[in-house]
Amino acid sequence: MYPSTTVPGSFAPDLPRLTTTVPREFVHRAAVAEVLLTGWSRVDEERFRVRAQWPRGHSFFTPVSGGWHDPMMVAETVRQVGSLLAHAEFDVPLGYQFLMWHLDYAVHTEHLAIGAAPAELVLDVVCSEVRRRGRVLTGMRYDVAVHRDGAVAATGSASFTCTSPEVYRRIRGPRLPGTPTEAGSPPVAPEHVGRASAFDVVLGGDDRDRPGRWLLRADGRHPILFDHPVDHIPGMVLLEAARQAATALAPHPVVFPASLTGAFHRYAELDSPVRIAADRDDPDASGSFVTRVSGHQDDELLFSCTISAAPPPAGPAAV
Repeated sequence: MYPSTTVPGSFAPDLPRLTTTVPREFVHRAAVAEVLLTGWSRVDEERFRVRAQWPRGHSFFTPVSGGWHDPMMVAETVRQVGSLLAHAEFDVPLGYQFLMWHLDYAVHTEHLAIGAAPAELVLDVVCSEVRRRGRVLTGMRYDVAVHRDGAVAATGSASFTCTSPEVYRRIRGPRLPGTPTEAGSPPVAPEHVGRASAFDVVLGGDDRDRPGRWLLRADGRHPILFDHPVDHIPGMVLLEAARQAATALAPHPVVFPASLTGAFHRYAELDSPVRIAADRDDPDASGSFVTRVSGHQDDELLFSCTISAAPPPAGPAAV
């Protein structure tokens, strides 16, 4: 049931309170279709309640085995929460630049089944380690509990710093926002990394003599991974590379990335190769396994990521 509102001075029946997305600018998205958050409210100085919706189908966060929400959608939801609250509640001006330092999530698989309607979510968010320069926010950490139908479907956390356009220009020097025009080396076979289309593959140039070694493919034409012009490779591209690396090394053809811990150490530049390396532990009796992934550019560590994955859930996914 929607809460209803009465129009003062009219004889019209009560009208439903309609759902919209939050402003796309608050979550650093150019496409309204990629905004997952639908509202927010303040609980106290450091706690907030955010609403979100996951579609039943998505062109990039495709359902796992046809019946389960892609857990990587949790990562994108957590990312959007930080920029929303920074702008809407901590008064960070639009145009400030954000740098993510870490992002992690863990899902409760049974609550990620795709139902007969989009998943309506309530996110409880706790902000901590809030840092300011004067009255201006410069960074914080936040922890998120994702509730679906009253149950915890996932948890996550992230941390970021933000800076003014003037300071950012001094840090980045002559680099200007843009998109890489070349994807780099040819993609690995899509079916080897859990993808149906080569356009969605971010790994290429695999080394047959050293399994688990690739070059990152950053295709600036991709409408999800490169939603708008940027001056570096977005963190979500790196996390997708980690997911695809874990899938490529998996002992089974379909992978459910139940948890992920990612750390970002420096900017991933658009004009220099990024080398991805992954190593997998032996699977346990259930088929679950851990993969550790890293990315290097110009012999420096860009990011590191640990993914715990499993075979897709068995049984019907209807809720």
